[in-house]
Amino acid sequence: MLYHNPTEHVLSRRSLLNAATCGFGGLALLDLLQQHSVAAPQAVASPWHHAPRARRAIFLFMHGGPSQVDTFDYKPRLQQDDGKDLPFATAANISAKSTLMKSPWKFSRHGESGQMISELFPGVATCADDLCVIRSMHSKGQSHGQAVSMLHTGSDSMVRPSMGAWLSYGLGAENQNLPAFMAISPPTAHGGPRNYGSAFLPAKHQATTLGSAGRLGDGKIENLENPQLTRAEQRQQIDLVQGLNHNHLRDVGAGPDIEGAMEAFELAFRMQTMAPGVLDISGESAATLQLYGIGKKETDNFGKQCLMARRLAEAGVRFIQVSTGNVWDQHGNLKEGHQKNALAVDQPIAGLLKDLKQRGLLDDTLVIWGGEFGRTPVAQGTNGRDHNPQGFTMWLAGGGARGGLAYGETDDYGYYSVSDRVHMHDLHATIMHLMGINHEQLTYRYAGRDFRLTDIYGKVVKDLIQA
Repeated sequence: MLYHNPTEHVLSRRSLLNAATCGFGGLALLDLLQQHSVAAPQAVASPWHHAPRARRAIFLFMHGGPSQVDTFDYKPRLQQDDGKDLPFATAANISAKSTLMKSPWKFSRHGESGQMISELFPGVATCADDLCVIRSMHSKGQSHGQAVSMLHTGSDSMVRPSMGAWLSYGLGAENQNLPAFMAISPPTAHGGPRNYGSAFLPAKHQATTLGSAGRLGDGKIENLENPQLTRAEQRQQIDLVQGLNHNHLRDVGAGPDIEGAMEAFELAFRMQTMAPGVLDISGESAATLQLYGIGKKETDNFGKQCLMARRLAEAGVRFIQVSTGNVWDQHGNLKEGHQKNALAVDQPIAGLLKDLKQRGLLDDTLVIWGGEFGRTPVAQGTNGRDHNPQGFTMWLAGGGARGGLAYGETDDYGYYSVSDRVHMHDLHATIMHLMGINHEQLTYRYAGRDFRLTDIYGKVVKDLIQA
């Protein structure tokens, strides 16, 4: 039986080695001991299948579905045929009319690559040569719930681990004092925690959250510090609990739930030292705050989210998700809604890309932008657009993505993906490839079968990757 002396701050090395003999939790603790041992071997097995282009990723989730034909997929024919009927059938289960509705925004070419970008995004347009714009996305799920789940987990209906959880599971943490996966202002609607959860993966791979539903709040991790106990007393408390857990694991064998809780206890304790400093933006320069639009009413909230994402990436967090809240769902009042939404995020996103680039971080940080689907080129009501998973746009930047590229096409009106089509499974496979993972080999056995993010589908779109 493991003996714990409550007057000591930590368990002895011998006690830990005696207890840590089963399960992944035991191996993790042995690894921590080796990190502090003079005789510990220096060689560590690489978690990568192949050399990664990106060491971390930032996902900018535009919840609700921004319209591709009003942002990054210019359609002259749509402008020309405004008010006419769409000359082919629409998808089922939409309430939009067949009447074409032109974009109220002008498009122009930007950068040496000549990317066509709407005037909705003047800031992002200045980064045109860094953007790998995928104009031929298609996905599964006509409703928000289905499509949001598909984007985050690779499944439109089943509870599955999120993309960030898979990357945490496959690659682990770069910084042992911070989580591998953090979600800033994550969605509460359309699946809520399922979109950043770990499902059947060990619990430590779910996201640590800041704020919710598109609002950052005070930018602090809730309940991170214990006001009743000193750090030394907390260490004693955790050691006692961990000792009991190790005894239980030794008696009953490996248990993922217990091991996950044990790892979470240790990570939470270590985070108290580092996380507060990483999350404190008060030391940033006035020029940096201005770059992100912090201090301006329209851009302050999302600007802080993007700056926080950069700080977390810089500190070694593997996957960071930043969410807008469900604001892009313009079934009516498209012009007013998209104008307001773009104004809130354009400068912060451009600021993030430029800040990463000037710090030398964009080369190995993959930035992902997009929503769960796009919008129809035909009108809903008099001035809105319905959901459109049949064809929409997402873009990548940095991290080995091929900048200055506009890849794939939708039809002349922007409804269906028709050329060089990229399914959501393909995008997931490509993201994982850029992160150094073979999406077909990263699996987890659960309920008698091996699961992966891309299920039994997906191919790496090599044309999206720098040569």
